[in-house]
Amino acid sequence: MPITDNLSKDEIQSLAKNIKSLDPSLPTIGILMYDKVLMTELTAPIDVFAKHLEDGKQLFNVITIAEDYNLFTSEEGLKMFPDYTFANAPQLDIIIVPSAYDMTGQVKNKKLIEFIKSQDTNTEFTVSNCAGASLIGETGIADGKKIVTWIGGGTELQKNYPNLKVQDDSKISFVEDGKFLSSNGNLASYISSLELLEKLTSKKHRKFVESYLYLDRLQQWKNN
Repeated sequence: MPITDNLSKDEIQSLAKNIKSLDPSLPTIGILMYDKVLMTELTAPIDVFAKHLEDGKQLFNVITIAEDYNLFTSEEGLKMFPDYTFANAPQLDIIIVPSAYDMTGQVKNKKLIEFIKSQDTNTEFTVSNCAGASLIGETGIADGKKIVTWIGGGTELQKNYPNLKVQDDSKISFVEDGKFLSSNGNLASYISSLELLEKLTSKKHRKFVESYLYLDRLQQWKNN
């Protein structure tokens, strides 16, 4: 359950009133949030899509969405408050589905499943990272499509959702099949985010964001 012990109902309502404003001229990217979500799978897409152009121009509305307004705690212990809820979230152009180590509660959450299905009807892209693939499988929206999940999780995913074309996660980090994108999650969430960024913008902007993130330093470091 969400951790709300340190917030009164009045404080929660006050936070909820400060709803994040959107630029209606820009595409909206929504990242789902739930208790025990893996932090990197939230921060990677925010890190990538919230970066402006070199001239400072904003390209996307980037928001977080949860079932309700509450204080949630990531697997790593960071407490977070969502921008929107299932009830007031706008129609998304891109929905990003992260994971938790234990997805049992999320998979059984009918409101969450219905929200993903409803949003997917009009999204340009639907993205899952790590075990977020199990939510995609539960919705049935990607039946017949290729998908990848966390390293070691493919066999179970295929068993639970035989209509998915689950790819070999021991060799594959990222999969694209039509509007559906998926990755192994964790730091591989940057792969799905950067690949999608290039599709939505340009290779030039992707390179700019990669340089902004010092990705080249990380690449150099692993070869030392």
